[in-house]
Amino acid sequence: MSDSIFTKIIKGEIPCHKVYEDERTIAFMDIHPVQPGHVLVVPKAQVDHFQDLTEEDYTAVWLTVRKVARKQKEVLQPKRVGIQVVGLDVPHAHIHVVPFSTLEEFRAVPDMTAEPDHAALADMAAKLAQ
Repeated sequence: MSDSIFTKIIKGEIPCHKVYEDERTIAFMDIHPVQPGHVLVVPKAQVDHFQDLTEEDYTAVWLTVRKVARKQKEVLQPKRVGIQVVGLDVPHAHIHVVPFSTLEEFRAVPDMTAEPDHAALADMAAKLAQ
């Protein structure tokens, strides 16, 4: 299997706006956020389906999701922090962690053709960094 875009980010071949990293996971800003503060949590092991992760990686992913969600709640003060497990665009398990206050915000569809606002993403990453 060739390296996914997430594996290339993990290897440092593609830059990201990182908010957290440990030996098993990495969390970084989604470049097409549903809402400001939208973070992706990714296991470092390239596995297509989240349910196929090892027990250790599965646990590590969900512990990182909780760390990120707590930081989003503290810094951004949304009503809720939601998660999405979609996995259609990148064949590498990942969890979307999205701060929101209304259902419309959570279900918003980002403009995937828009140029990422790297200055805003870098600023948000600095606020959410663990």
